[in-house]
Amino acid sequence: MIITEQKAIAEIIDSLKEYSKVFLIGCGECATTCKTGGKDELAKMQQELEKAGKTVVGIGIPDAPCVAAKLKTELAKNMPALRSAEAALILACGLGVQSFKDNDRLGLAAIPACNTLFGATMDAQGNFYEKCSLCGECVLATTGGICPITLCPKGLLNGPCGGMNKGKCEVDSEKDCAWVLIYKELEKKNKLMEFKKVKKAKDFKKSTKPHRLMMAGK
Repeated sequence: MIITEQKAIAEIIDSLKEYSKVFLIGCGECATTCKTGGKDELAKMQQELEKAGKTVVGIGIPDAPCVAAKLKTELAKNMPALRSAEAALILACGLGVQSFKDNDRLGLAAIPACNTLFGATMDAQGNFYEKCSLCGECVLATTGGICPITLCPKGLLNGPCGGMNKGKCEVDSEKDCAWVLIYKELEKKNKLMEFKKVKKAKDFKKSTKPHRLMMAGK
């Protein structure tokens, strides 16, 4: 799940200073779940924009604006309103904003209403936790399913740094050291031999951006 936060309304209004007619686009998945781009947030944004003198010509919430097919379906349903708009304010992650730009045939300005923070898991209480850095070279098989690239602020691959103190992280003494957690997990599973294996330096070519994945036969 991609976690976002809404930008300050003053920043959003400033981004729209050249436009008076705005179409709002939300996200039925991630942004709805973290309450930055669902039905309620779009309704509140409409109120804020109208107070600032803007005209909201329409609202659309594609299931996943980052997926071209789903975005295009929503745009097609709202084409008359979109034709009267000057800009689209997108309450979704940066992927949603860029997907709109790539699939919009009207040449509307694509304005982000959110900051994209991180990819996360969500617990049963609805809290979000960053646990993967999308590094392109997963080591979870040898670290007990705990990612040191993400959970260790230094991204260390071969055990804790010298600043670890009583199982706590040098950078944040409120947090457990990722490598202490890994050690305990491997010990519990009787796999401490994995802890002793020296891991090669990361191949940062695998995290060189931008990535693309071409589907076979396409």
